[in-house]
Amino acid sequence: MSGCCDDKVFDGMSDGYKRALIAVIAINAVMFVVEMTAGITSGSQALKADALDFAGDTATYALSLMVIGASVKTRARASLVKGASLALIALTILVMTGLRVLSGAPPEAGTMGIVGFLALTANLASVFILLRWRDGDSNVRSVWLCSRNDAIGNAGVIAAGGLVAVTGAAWPDLVVATLLAGLFLKSAIAITAQASRELKTEALNSVSTKEVTP
Repeated sequence: MSGCCDDKVFDGMSDGYKRALIAVIAINAVMFVVEMTAGITSGSQALKADALDFAGDTATYALSLMVIGASVKTRARASLVKGASLALIALTILVMTGLRVLSGAPPEAGTMGIVGFLALTANLASVFILLRWRDGDSNVRSVWLCSRNDAIGNAGVIAAGGLVAVTGAAWPDLVVATLLAGLFLKSAIAITAQASRELKTEALNSVSTKEVTP
């Protein structure tokens, strides 16, 4: 990680960061299977939404690992892919939630609470693993944002499970799923904006270099 007086943006070139990323990839892959299975069996859209995020994170973190050490343009383009995938996940969640509204059947609150707590524990572990590298280029920062979103989302799933248990209604589950979609979409916009700025800066630097080259 770059020091406080270093203007160079951290680009992931650290053995410690790579090991942290591999650990977080493994955590997300396992939790996708666990949470999607629980979401299907319990009928919870919030669990399914969070499971889709685990799946997306597994793929995008692997992409982040692959492009470490590549050019700024390559890393920024990888971030654009990650931003697009987050937006796609958000839209998928909204469609799934809309379809679920038609049935109106409440999910199993107990399963939501237990699995939500398990997922929260896994994501808090990921957040603490990555905390040292929360700032950096768009490729590095996108990993941090996704992990942070996961922890927030899990807290929402647990809260929804409690409300479902109290009210016996499906609406808390659907509301949390919709809020998660909004959070993912907001992060997609932030990641895409930073990556676009990096591409623009790189293009300007390339033009400047060509102009001063005799």
